[in-house]
Amino acid sequence: MSASGRRSGRRRVPLSLRRDPVPWERQAPTWRDARPGLIAEALKESLSRPSGNWYVIGASRALPPGRSVGRSVAGAEVVAWRDAEGRLRAGPGACPHLGAPLRDSPVRCGTLVCHWHGMVLDGEPFAGWEPYPAFDDGVLLWVRLDAVGGESPSDRPFVPERPRARSAVDAVYEGVGRCEPEDVVANRLDPWHGAWFHPYRFVDLRVTATPEGAKDDTGFVVDVSFKVAGRVVVPVRARFTAPEPRTVVMRIIEGEGEGSVVETHATPLAPDDRGGPRTAVTEAVVAASDRRGFAVARAAAPLVRPLMRISAGRLWRDDLAYAERRWELRADGRFPG
Repeated sequence: MSASGRRSGRRRVPLSLRRDPVPWERQAPTWRDARPGLIAEALKESLSRPSGNWYVIGASRALPPGRSVGRSVAGAEVVAWRDAEGRLRAGPGACPHLGAPLRDSPVRCGTLVCHWHGMVLDGEPFAGWEPYPAFDDGVLLWVRLDAVGGESPSDRPFVPERPRARSAVDAVYEGVGRCEPEDVVANRLDPWHGAWFHPYRFVDLRVTATPEGAKDDTGFVVDVSFKVAGRVVVPVRARFTAPEPRTVVMRIIEGEGEGSVVETHATPLAPDDRGGPRTAVTEAVVAASDRRGFAVARAAAPLVRPLMRISAGRLWRDDLAYAERRWELRADGRFPG
């Protein structure tokens, strides 16, 4: 579908048939447009934005009552669980008694019970253990680490605007790469690679606007078609923005699923056994549509979510390789631009 066709109104049928599909090797090269300096400037701008010291530590649905989750954020051990009212609690991941790993400790009646000597933590300060501010936005879990972030703290994380939960289906993918958060963000701020690097998913990609020279920093605007099967595609227009230094949001602004978002969050972890950086990628897909058939997808969400995660996983298998390669080049002083 042409851009003018998209603007003329919503199609009754969201699918389109590519009449003259262009083979992968014959599509227009994008390397001239994907200027390293332009991507670097967009990255620099995103890194300059405040985060309030908030870090994503996982998916809300992955932490039911009675369980705990542990993560090392930039070397700081963190443990999180839900109290008796279901509220998210978080704090240092080492027991203040003798340093037991609290991620391995059970949760009983909303309290974390150290499995070494039975010290009970209810999420309030106790015996030198001080909780961290924590936030559950309904899709993702966040923890505020002021000593790690070093910025002025904010009361809440900068959660992007999403479709209403009642009308949406969400799924969260998590992966880990040997790179730094900025390499993950840089990957997302390079929309030109989509149809070349992910031809099984994206075709007919064209970047129609960039932040360069934009007074309101509109981000990158992309016309692209999602492949369904064969020549059947779903054309949309999407905008990529970076609301904070470790997050990139793709929002569909025209076409099927208008308002749906894909949030990519990068969280620094502890170094690997060779001293190399490790970054957790947490990608939240929040999909919505006003079509009557979408109600079926919402009703079948438990079956749909694994398929959404599989699709995201295939993309991130490639994109983590991109981010890891970028870090290797930077570490060796060979990064272009």
